[in-house]
Amino acid sequence: MNRYRIAPSILSADFARLGEEVRAVIDAGADWIHFDVMDNHYVPNLTVGPMVCQALRPHARSADGQRVPIDVHLMIQPVDALANAFMDAGADLVSFHPDASTHVHRSIQSIKARGCQVGLVFNPATPLDVLDWVIDELDLILIMSVNPGFGGQSFIDSALRKVEQARRRIEACGKDIRLEVDGGIKADNIRRVADAGADTFVAGSAIFGKPDYKAVIDQMRAALA
Repeated sequence: MNRYRIAPSILSADFARLGEEVRAVIDAGADWIHFDVMDNHYVPNLTVGPMVCQALRPHARSADGQRVPIDVHLMIQPVDALANAFMDAGADLVSFHPDASTHVHRSIQSIKARGCQVGLVFNPATPLDVLDWVIDELDLILIMSVNPGFGGQSFIDSALRKVEQARRRIEACGKDIRLEVDGGIKADNIRRVADAGADTFVAGSAIFGKPDYKAVIDQMRAALA
């Protein structure tokens, strides 16, 4: 089975037609739906809340009726109350930034206690040190290859070193943890990111900014093959 996952970010979708956009990108071959939550506090932008996640949950199904995971990336501070609200709204996986939580381990535990998968997110200049203490609890590590807050930014090359470091930590701990990368991912660089150790790829404007979603996702899969 293909271990790679492509997770289009609805941050770049047409917000006037979100349900339709989610269905279209799933029909085009998306594995997950990536949901960027920004609070104009932790990051300089304001996006969508739990009500939008709840409204989109019925649309996030494949043609045969299978549930497509909603991958919620919280760029918010504080973390815990909204993490709960998104789980109530149908999130399958909730990721947050360790520097946005006063007690990282407690935030992880509260998400896991709800039966939801949990991830930690690392900005371009954030060290991976916290993984020394919590990696065994995680389902996902998300490396940002842009500074969070806006879509359409260019890939920061130093993120590849961080992806390599995160992959070494995952292998050392022996757990099945997904390694996701978000920011500036396109068909022409996705292979390099995979070679560094990533297995899950967030793409926003590279997919939603194009007229044919399936053609872009097919190009990405071809590059990964």
